[in-house]
Amino acid sequence: MKLGIVGLGKMGNAIAQRVINGGYEVVGFDVDQESLKKFEKIGAETATDLSDLAERADVIWIMVPAGKPVDLVIKKLLPHLQDGNILIDGGNSNFKDSQRRALELKKHGIYFIDCGTSGGLRGREIGFCLMVGGDEDVYLRILPILEVIGAKGGVGYMGASGAGHYVKMIHNAIEYGLLQAYSEGLHLLKEGACENLDLEKITKIWLHGSIIRSFILELAHEIYEEKKDFSKISGEIGGGETGRWAVQEAKEQGVPLRVIEESLNIRKLSGQTGGNYATKLVAILRNKFGGHSINPSSLKFRRTRKKNL
Repeated sequence: MKLGIVGLGKMGNAIAQRVINGGYEVVGFDVDQESLKKFEKIGAETATDLSDLAERADVIWIMVPAGKPVDLVIKKLLPHLQDGNILIDGGNSNFKDSQRRALELKKHGIYFIDCGTSGGLRGREIGFCLMVGGDEDVYLRILPILEVIGAKGGVGYMGASGAGHYVKMIHNAIEYGLLQAYSEGLHLLKEGACENLDLEKITKIWLHGSIIRSFILELAHEIYEEKKDFSKISGEIGGGETGRWAVQEAKEQGVPLRVIEESLNIRKLSGQTGGNYATKLVAILRNKFGGHSINPSSLKFRRTRKKNL
């Protein structure tokens, strides 16, 4: 089985590395020449275009931004695919789009798998968490290659088409609430009644035996160990699309998501005000686990009140 990957950024490159380490061949394509060069350095083949990739790969993994880019890649691949080919969307697509794509591709004899992918930058070393939706028989056919991409125990079949991206959407929404809760608590420790508390020490001891120990807390501890300078960045938090989808879905289903919805509102407000200490910490945490960009502090944001959220 030879895997083709479309989209060779950080995640696409890391997935390819794990597949190669697992003994499979990989061929990739990206419009960015620098990404292609980095891809070749890990021992993978590169394709000249999407038609070339389609001819050389048995299974194709799409790792491009959600929305129109995914549809565009599928449109360009489709004339070069054969009956029974398998497409996997490993990005953060809306589950309704995944359901639509599965139905459309089925008419052409193509199998579509939606795969929610979590793990960020460290997935290269420890493996990714893969939440998979689509035809279960197809899932079982590609399971061996999914298992080399995934962490031990971190690969699972979620259900029919759309289920993988549905679970990933809610996973991301939970992430928003967790990030905000940790960051607000640490903000209060920094500026609360007990002065000069050592946040590096506190986050370290919390990692040993406490109920709130987690990977996010490990990253927070690393940030304090590294003595990050919060004054040089804005507290503007990026992202939010999957969270918005989750909140909309919750409203349609009559399920309250108060904590998650408030964390989403805080992200939106942070873009208008520059945020505060807590949102700066969220931005740094996102950069640490996913390589998401951090905006530098600007004069506009420095003029806002210290506690503007």
